[in-house]
Amino acid sequence: MKSTLIHQRVEAARQGNNPTVICQMPSGWAVLGDSQFIVGYCLLLPDPVVLDLNTLTGKQRQQFLNDMAILGDALLEVTQAYLINYSILGNSERALHAHIFPRYMSEPENCRKLPVFASYSREQRNSCLFDYQRDKKLMEGIETAIRNRL
Repeated sequence: MKSTLIHQRVEAARQGNNPTVICQMPSGWAVLGDSQFIVGYCLLLPDPVVLDLNTLTGKQRQQFLNDMAILGDALLEVTQAYLINYSILGNSERALHAHIFPRYMSEPENCRKLPVFASYSREQRNSCLFDYQRDKKLMEGIETAIRNRL
């Protein structure tokens, strides 16, 4: 498998050089998204990196999906979102990774009722980039909520 952005981010997390890392989980790394156009947007990156969910064995698959749900639970607690959207696509980065989006009643209704990638333009999605100083407290809250569930 070729090196993808997911491979690079996991390697940076292992080396302590990925500022978006919230914490390590049993199946990989919980990270804050590069864009925070929806506050609390996170990803779960598997470690080791694999091609897709179907590549994982039964126990590995269960662990990844359980970690994804735990991250969602933590986001519900910390952000007070009304629901969580989960997406595993792998269309542009051919390596397993899960997108976890808190959804808010404050979002425009036409956006709130559709999947994030279908309702927000690329320009909107890039409108609020990750900022460690601004996002640090949020990341700490999510980490605490995850640790309380592991």
